[in-house]
Amino acid sequence: MHLPLQWHEVVGMVGVALCLLAYMWLQTGKLRGDRIPFQVMNVAGAGAIAVSLLYDFNLSAMTIEIAWIGISIYGIVRSAKLRRRHKLRQQGP
Repeated sequence: MHLPLQWHEVVGMVGVALCLLAYMWLQTGKLRGDRIPFQVMNVAGAGAIAVSLLYDFNLSAMTIEIAWIGISIYGIVRSAKLRRRHKLRQQGP
């Protein structure tokens, strides 16, 4: 790596920070893994890393970032469905 960083390297580093921060907050109990904020941080982080990889491509790294994005999107959709079901149950018949 050279200094100063190019814009895509900065984007990638922000992505790394988001993913690591989400995981640290999960481990310390500040975030729950079944809630949308955790999943959004993972999608944004992995997406930023993937953008940086477009400029300095690495197939194995891109594969894991795409998988990370897909799994996180699944988590967002699942959380939204569960929340919707919970609200419907609270409203009653």
